[in-house]
Amino acid sequence: MAPRANWKGFLRLSLVTCPVALYPATSESEKISFNQLNRATGHRIKYLKVDADTGEEVPNEDIVKGYQLEKDQFIEVSKEELEEIALESTRTIEIDEFVDRTDIDPRYLIRPYYIRPDGKVGHDAFAVIRETIREMDKVAIGRVVLTNREHIIALEPMDKGLVGTLLRYPYEVRSEQEYFDEIQDVKVTKDMLDLAKHIVNQKAGRFDPEKFEDHYETALIDLINQKRAGKPITPKGKPAAGNVVDLMEALRRSVGKEAAPAKAANPAKKPKKTSAGQKEMLMSIEGKKPKEAAAKKPGARRKSA
Repeated sequence: MAPRANWKGFLRLSLVTCPVALYPATSESEKISFNQLNRATGHRIKYLKVDADTGEEVPNEDIVKGYQLEKDQFIEVSKEELEEIALESTRTIEIDEFVDRTDIDPRYLIRPYYIRPDGKVGHDAFAVIRETIREMDKVAIGRVVLTNREHIIALEPMDKGLVGTLLRYPYEVRSEQEYFDEIQDVKVTKDMLDLAKHIVNQKAGRFDPEKFEDHYETALIDLINQKRAGKPITPKGKPAAGNVVDLMEALRRSVGKEAAPAKAANPAKKPKKTSAGQKEMLMSIEGKKPKEAAAKKPGARRKSA
């Protein structure tokens, strides 16, 4: 069952309109997250909204938005005033233009959403818009209002639906010059380039996200399981940092290092998807089956190494 839609409204291309729903295409909920605790009691830390000067707690109904002009001077803006300037595009994704995918600078990409028809009507109009974008091999650029802010959104076909990626405005992207101006101009020799290209060719492949494992997430799961099982935690030694003195020699050694495993390489087994298995891994303790461990949920008691 799909999660709740973040936004519902209409997708419009000129006079062709259809009702659509927008869903987040990514999730962070599968990752390990921590609560802050009182070391002395093991109780969770609770945050309160307090007046910065009086220190007294302020109820939600007495909290308003304010824009800071200077220190201790604010302009208050009410919810009603914000609603007054609500944009007309609040409930409509209006397609303004079509561009080549290569025209979009990756720095402008924010996050992706899945877009599908909302309800039983509008599937025909949705299909027309989707297949037009697909056949033209373009990206549709439109506007959508999320959390009272208007965003640029890039629409591309994916299977039977659309993927809409929010884009940044130019004022949100920093200029590269302040970071790159001090990089020294270095003459790279042909020999160095040839060796580097050889390494690239040895490492060439196709991007497959299933091949990658979140090693830190796996280490967190292992740490939590060890602490639940009451096992001692022993710190691992950190690898010594290498000091490259001769760049050409480092490139030659790299070529030899990459060539050796390439000959004896076996097809790598695809790791299990973590999105569905993370919690099962957390519930599994050595000596217990995942289902048995899952049935015995951890109590509220705090354990430490």
